[in-house]
Amino acid sequence: MIEETVTIRDDRTTLVGFLEIPSTPAGIVLFSHGSGSGRFSPRNRFVARQLQQGGIATLLIDLLMTEEEHRRNVFDIDLLSDRVLMASAWLREDSRTRALSLSYFGASTGAASALQAGRARREPGAPGPARGESA
Repeated sequence: MIEETVTIRDDRTTLVGFLEIPSTPAGIVLFSHGSGSGRFSPRNRFVARQLQQGGIATLLIDLLMTEEEHRRNVFDIDLLSDRVLMASAWLREDSRTRALSLSYFGASTGAASALQAGRARREPGAPGPARGESA
């Protein structure tokens, strides 16, 4: 099992998360945290651990930088969705995760940003999201 803290950067943004990859992963789930939740959320870490035990890699990431953590950003679905897409692009470039099927997991504003990001990255003819996840 690979367990590491990762940093994802672009010109303006630095996101920090926990990447955990079982020895033979069947796919990866990117957690889109909502309503001020983040990578340290006990509930999300519990769900991630269950997925990892089932052979699914996980990325729990803080979608907001420390200086952005005020209420208006917590509800900014466009901003959160852009961050989910940023993390998705990083997963597609990382040699350990690029071949894995990517899904999103989110509740509350996290579900909204996951659905929006899923729609943005969906290829023509690909299935749409169901029950808060995206294909």
